[in-house]
Amino acid sequence: MVKRMVIMISLMAAFIACIGFVKFRRIQASTGGGYQPPPEAVTTVVAREELWRGTLNAIGTVAAVNGVTVSADLPGVVQTIAFGSGDKVDSGQVLVRLDTRQEIAQLVAAEAKLELARLDLERARGLRQQGISPQADLDKSVAEQKQAEGMVGEIRATIERKTIRAPFAGVLGIRQINLGQYLTSGAPIVPLQALDPIYVNFAVPQQELARVRRNGEVRISLEGLAGAELKGRITAVDSVIDESTRNARIQATLDNRAGHLKPGMFVTGQVLLSDEDRIIPLPVSAISYAPYGDSVFVVEQMKGPDGKPYRGVRQQFVKLGVARGDQVAVVSGIAPGAEVVSSGAFKLRNLAAVEVNNTIQPANTTAPKPEDN
Repeated sequence: MVKRMVIMISLMAAFIACIGFVKFRRIQASTGGGYQPPPEAVTTVVAREELWRGTLNAIGTVAAVNGVTVSADLPGVVQTIAFGSGDKVDSGQVLVRLDTRQEIAQLVAAEAKLELARLDLERARGLRQQGISPQADLDKSVAEQKQAEGMVGEIRATIERKTIRAPFAGVLGIRQINLGQYLTSGAPIVPLQALDPIYVNFAVPQQELARVRRNGEVRISLEGLAGAELKGRITAVDSVIDESTRNARIQATLDNRAGHLKPGMFVTGQVLLSDEDRIIPLPVSAISYAPYGDSVFVVEQMKGPDGKPYRGVRQQFVKLGVARGDQVAVVSGIAPGAEVVSSGAFKLRNLAAVEVNNTIQPANTTAPKPEDN
């Protein structure tokens, strides 16, 4: 029984092996000895060298030209609040008045003493002219009048210091005090920022500092403000390099009449450098991005294993620069005149056969204008 089962299994295995061998020979005969996948349809562009103005991508922070937290100069009780949160104010505009009733009473008494000192001085001068009183009495009267004038001036200055004014024109923040509140000296009242114009501070590597020029152009992009690009000028370059980062701080000044920029905001921007770089611009769709390196596919005339010529692609690793619109700058790796795959690169492999069809090309401009923007 066991012998018969072994014979049946052996015969079945031999039968399956024969069928597999026949099928293999048929497939081999139909493909001529090897399978060659059909060529992939792609579009191409010819690499051309261009001069692009050198740019440096940077991360910046918005800062006010003038920005302070208005605070109380002297202690006192808030008597009047003459502003609202978020108001625009002019330089010298009254914001808060503290209670000055005690100082006003002291001023009345001091002015009375000043008037008495003035009368005493007039009498002392008359007596001295008549030779009745000595010169010492006249000198004492002069000193008493000056002392009384100083006291009046001091009290008036105290009253003025309890009237808190805007030190410059700008926009107020959120009020931090209430009526009747007792303020100590230095207590915060409200933030005040001058927002037009406004500063943006960037950090630039020291090796690029020689290419940054004063009055150079800066372009700012702001999250939440899609499609808008703000422009400004470099107005200052720090004279000190940060020892920990080896970066230098540059400061750009921007027009901010629309009020889009607020102090403390995070922005990204491009600093236009003083010279131009020779690069090869390619569509972004031509780049195959990978962790081990970015590459493109170059179309060339090749020979297959059977010796027949065909149009195929060679994978070429490249070094990329800045991107502008639909284009990205290739700094090295591609020679001018090379035919580069501009779309369809994601489905290619090295030495793959391709069929070029440039009837429809992908977008390739440095200033795209999407219809749905």
